[in-house]
Amino acid sequence: MQMDMKFGCPEINFLHAEKLICEAVKEQPDVLVLPETWNTGFFPKEDLTSLCCKDGDAVKSRIGILAKKLGINIVAGSVSNVRNGKVYNTAFVFNRDGACIASYDKTHLFTPMGEDKYYTCGDHLCSFTLDGVKCGIIICYDLRFPEMIRKLALQGLDMLFVVSQWPKERTFHLRTLTIARAIENQMFVVCCNSCGTAEETIYGGNSAVIDPFGKTLALAGENEEIISAACDMKILSNIRRSIPVFRDRRPDIY
Repeated sequence: MQMDMKFGCPEINFLHAEKLICEAVKEQPDVLVLPETWNTGFFPKEDLTSLCCKDGDAVKSRIGILAKKLGINIVAGSVSNVRNGKVYNTAFVFNRDGACIASYDKTHLFTPMGEDKYYTCGDHLCSFTLDGVKCGIIICYDLRFPEMIRKLALQGLDMLFVVSQWPKERTFHLRTLTIARAIENQMFVVCCNSCGTAEETIYGGNSAVIDPFGKTLALAGENEEIISAACDMKILSNIRRSIPVFRDRRPDIY
């Protein structure tokens, strides 16, 4: 769900996210995905702590309840989140029962925009299972660190979720890197980006679902939009058998 959020207005954004979820569920998807820091936008420097979720409380109580009510898995993007007195960029994942089965704090903070001065970086990778499919999640700038994603892939991932606030001026990078991560790790990549404007930054949309061959199964434009695609998990065994990159790795020399 490619979302245009209102900068620094968490309650408005929660209401909007809930509305989008209820619209998207009409298509009967298995998983819904939200973008990065959708509660605050990326990112209000003034009064940031007061705008944050408190240990994911609102996400768990509102989005988790929706997941249970609608019987759907929700990768709830990430939110600006306060925990133990520190601000994190935290992703939450809910299964069909509304249980929070995974959370992940952004590992690589975007220093060119000063994210590292306001947020605390995470210290763990994140993988989880949805409907029997092994999944992982990364947040925006993490996409530029292939060694991190390969480490996740080595855990047996079949699908990687990328939630982001990627600017329009670097849309080509987003498209190229998501396709590359899908091909080199032989997995599906689902990218949910934001759109619209926050302060002086225009965000580029172009959310996408990409298969392990690098084929784009669904692609959004630059405005708010709900896209969907069917992912045929059966193709994974074929590509991994025909091009056995994991078997042929040489970790003894690199």
